[in-house]
Amino acid sequence: MTGPPMTLRPGARRGLDACASPRGTFGVLALDHRQNLRREMRPDDPRAVTYREMVDFKRAVVRALAPVATGTLLDPELGAVQCIVDGSLPGAAGLIVAIEATGYEGAATARASRVLDGWSVAKAKRLGASAAKLLVYYHPDAANAADQEALVAHVAADCREADLALFVEPLSFSVVEGEKLAGEARRRVVVETARRLTAIGGDILKAEFPYDESVADRGLWRDACAELDEASAVPWVLLSGGVDDTIFHAQVEVACAAGASGVLAGRSVWAEAAALFGEPRVAFLATTARERLRGLVDLVDAVGRPWHSRPGPLATSAQPGDGWYREYEA
Repeated sequence: MTGPPMTLRPGARRGLDACASPRGTFGVLALDHRQNLRREMRPDDPRAVTYREMVDFKRAVVRALAPVATGTLLDPELGAVQCIVDGSLPGAAGLIVAIEATGYEGAATARASRVLDGWSVAKAKRLGASAAKLLVYYHPDAANAADQEALVAHVAADCREADLALFVEPLSFSVVEGEKLAGEARRRVVVETARRLTAIGGDILKAEFPYDESVADRGLWRDACAELDEASAVPWVLLSGGVDDTIFHAQVEVACAAGASGVLAGRSVWAEAAALFGEPRVAFLATTARERLRGLVDLVDAVGRPWHSRPGPLATSAQPGDGWYREYEA
């Protein structure tokens, strides 16, 4: 990197506005899945799924659902350029592009994320992305927590240099071999992760719901989401994590009431379509999936907090002075 971090970031501001509703909430279609999509399409033999099958699926989903969403999240390998060049993604649609490689390296108790080989923030910006997204496996007590924090800092710096907004998506895990992170332990990790990573970089936090599906107490949900809202230094949205669409709708309602600015919704909207082919897939996407996404978009726009109403550098930038463009560089 060269030079100090940019203080004027009109590109990042415009990118977030392009992915949000006019009110400033996010009802984004998430379709950056790679390995998870293979498992959805052929649970019995994920490796048998071909490149063309995955691309065709993504094109079908984007054609059906992008017009309903406030923005679309795609990966560079199977989705972003493919849906641009064939016109599946509307020209006016906000586009968030993933930066990370799918999966993780290392032990399950110290999962390491990395940038996709041959890909970069600069290339995402050149492609026409409105924003970038970084998925990072993280546990505050993991042996490699500092390395994951350094990755977030590095990608955030690249995004500042490119004047591109960054969504940071932490995924939690247990540091005990073979144990699932659940209940109060999950809540602690999700909240502390928000506290630590949003202090490092990124413009929007794409957060997990603080509790897993074993906790159904709405009072605990509300308290945990309020705690998450307080911990995050930036606006935050909820990821779906593949939970049932009815459960996700309820989670979104609680999260937005606590201060969330919307959702990036994936499998909870379109999962069943992955196992369908031909006309049944098209019909499902045009009816059930579209209705689910429309319901989420309407919900977050009614009760979510507009991202720019939360104090922050992108929301409160001063008007540029005369000759601002002379200093507008990396």
